[in-house]
Amino acid sequence: MPLKHSFPPVAAPDARLLVLGSLPGDRSLAAQRYYAHPQNQFWQLMSPVVGCDLTVLDYDDRLAALRVARVALWDVIGSARRAGSTDAAIADIEGNDLPALIATLPDLRAIGFNGSTALKYGRKLLGPDFADAQIVALPSSSPLHTVGLAAKLPAWTALAGFLDDRD
Repeated sequence: MPLKHSFPPVAAPDARLLVLGSLPGDRSLAAQRYYAHPQNQFWQLMSPVVGCDLTVLDYDDRLAALRVARVALWDVIGSARRAGSTDAAIADIEGNDLPALIATLPDLRAIGFNGSTALKYGRKLLGPDFADAQIVALPSSSPLHTVGLAAKLPAWTALAGFLDDRD
């Protein structure tokens, strides 16, 4: 199985929300873009969170809109072997250094995990030091998670509450 690597994080120091996926799929790796598969619902799900339609923007503008909204983006898995794009096929996992990234985000309020694989491995990487962190388990945006967009939307839309200006 080929060794696949995640992308660098998209994060500004003022981020209030960190959204973590598992590992980019083959379409994303080929395009060198987060959530590049046309059937992945990530950009649709994040649009109401950040208050603009991310689906109509080009990729760089999507990332800029996330930064402006104070959302950071990364993956739990730094590298792994995997045939195809399914999380079930992931093996030989090396995690990303999540604690190091989080240490650079002093305004962080919550960590959202995009799908059960991201949650499972992310919790292990964070360990007991982050037991009190606001963790949000999100239904996967992947086209392989066949629950419809309408069923996924409430959990994702709730992330907007971590971005408001309360302090």
